[in-house]
Amino acid sequence: MAEQNTSLRIRDEDARAAVSNTGLRYVLAFGTGLAVVAMSLVWIIPALAHAHH
Repeated sequence: MAEQNTSLRIRDEDARAAVSNTGLRYVLAFGTGLAVVAMSLVWIIPALAHAHH
């Protein structure tokens, strides 16, 4: 039996079932930045409070 080599080309948007959205990048960047700031404050504030004792 001979093998058949058939290739199927699908556009990125169709494969993801969504359209690439640049707004999502901004939400991800803002959320990551906010998490870094929050975690830094959680570490810095107790360190400063402990240094004054």
